[in-house]
Order: sequence, then structure tokens, then C-alpha cells
Amino acid sequence: MTPPAETRNTPTRKTPTRKKLIRRALSVLAASVGAAGLAVLVLAAPAAAATGHGFLAVAGPPSLTGVIDALRNWLVGLLAAVATLFLTIGGLRYLTAGGDPVQVERAKTALKSAAIGYALAALAPLLVSILTSVVG
Repeated sequence: MTPPAETRNTPTRKTPTRKKLIRRALSVLAASVGAAGLAVLVLAAPAAAATGHGFLAVAGPPSLTGVIDALRNWLVGLLAAVATLFLTIGGLRYLTAGGDPVQVERAKTALKSAAIGYALAALAPLLVSILTSVVG
């Protein structure tokens, strides 16, 4: 006769504690922020070298076009970094919500904010070109 299913030695799967989930979420957040920072540095260095607006560039007084281009680059980088932060926060909130409807709604709000940030980052060059054509 076999023992009932409750008394058999079957391997059980432990669910991670809230502390472990938070620790895991913070490590994912740190990795995401580090990757975003590295991406901004890698993408900004060639642009700064090509336009001569890097911190090591020796040039005369900047032109209006150069200032607008530098502002555009900063704006795109800043918007992309903030959108990546919101995307990470929204994903972590969704993962750690545990079925709580309030936390799931907060996660959805953060993900929507990230989508808006990426859209603005994509549209920033268009907005700057419109500003350049208006200023002349």
C-alpha cells in the first residue's frame, strides 16, 4: 500500500520571500541603469567628437546651430534615460505586485510613462528641426 500523496517525499518548490524578490529587483534595476548609462556614453562620444562639442574640444565660440544640436543631443539622451528608468520601475513593480491590483495599476502607469518618454525622445530631433527652421 502506498502512502497518501501528502506524506510522500516529493520535492517542493520554495517560493522566494519578499526580501529576496526585492533584492533581485534591485539588482535588475542596478544592471538596467548601468546599461543605460553605458549606452548613453557610447552613443554620445562619437556625436560629441563629430560635432566638436566634447569636453576636450578646442573651438571658437559656438554657433547657434551647434548650440541647438548640443541641446537636442542632451534632450534625446535625457529622455531616453528617464524612459528606461520608468520602464525598469514599471517592470519591477509588475513582477513584485503579487496580484495586488493597486501595484499592477501603478506598474501600468509607469510603463505608459516610459512609452511616452520614448516617443518624445524619438520626436525630439523633429521638434529641434522645427525650432531651427523657425529661428532660421
